[in-house]
Amino acid sequence: MLRPVTPETLDHVALWVADRDPIAEFVTERVGMHVVDRTDAFTLVGSDARRGKLTLFAAEGPREQGALKHVALRVSSLDAALSGLDGVGAERPRDGEAYFDVSEGLRLGLVEAPTEVDYDLDHVALWSRSPAETAQQYEELGFESAAAGPSGAPRVEVGGAFVEFHQGEPGDPERPLLNHLAVKVESADEHIEAARELGIEIADIVDAPNTYAVFVWGPERVKVEYVEHKPTFSLT
Repeated sequence: MLRPVTPETLDHVALWVADRDPIAEFVTERVGMHVVDRTDAFTLVGSDARRGKLTLFAAEGPREQGALKHVALRVSSLDAALSGLDGVGAERPRDGEAYFDVSEGLRLGLVEAPTEVDYDLDHVALWSRSPAETAQQYEELGFESAAAGPSGAPRVEVGGAFVEFHQGEPGDPERPLLNHLAVKVESADEHIEAARELGIEIADIVDAPNTYAVFVWGPERVKVEYVEHKPTFSLT
């Protein structure tokens, strides 16, 4: 397992979207985020550049739901967060939670829980053919075992955030909405070495101006990125 280089935090959730601007506008105007970075290829949004973020990659549409059920953000006061969502139809399956559709199949949630930063990532919910087995496989990728959350779905933890697995069909779409899940690590090189030793399929290695990362194929063809922030990392 990749335990010697356990991920530190759930850094971001990356999506393929045909039109990123409406999603970016929604989360910056209604959900307490701001644009951290924007290039010709992607828009990065979050409430804090060093906490959980969404990366919106420009892609040909339409996109297909695939493995992604929803992405949930953590807030200290759900009532306060919902006050900015007047006119948005939110479902309230349990106390302290609300879920709503944004655009192109993206469903966001708000979860009330203690947090240092509002609108940090609380959890990502994925469809899985075998949720308990998939959770165990994520442990082999360095994620920590965790008790089931309020939904009752099996889940794993990384730095206080969760990935949970709901019974359902992730499929194998040609144009999935989910690009990858990214976890922050101290050393991408150590993950590259560990993946090669364990025979984990490496999808790509990317040396970017602010980050250095290795992408691997996780269970049910969900791509996982282990990203190292370089000393030059200075996004705000």
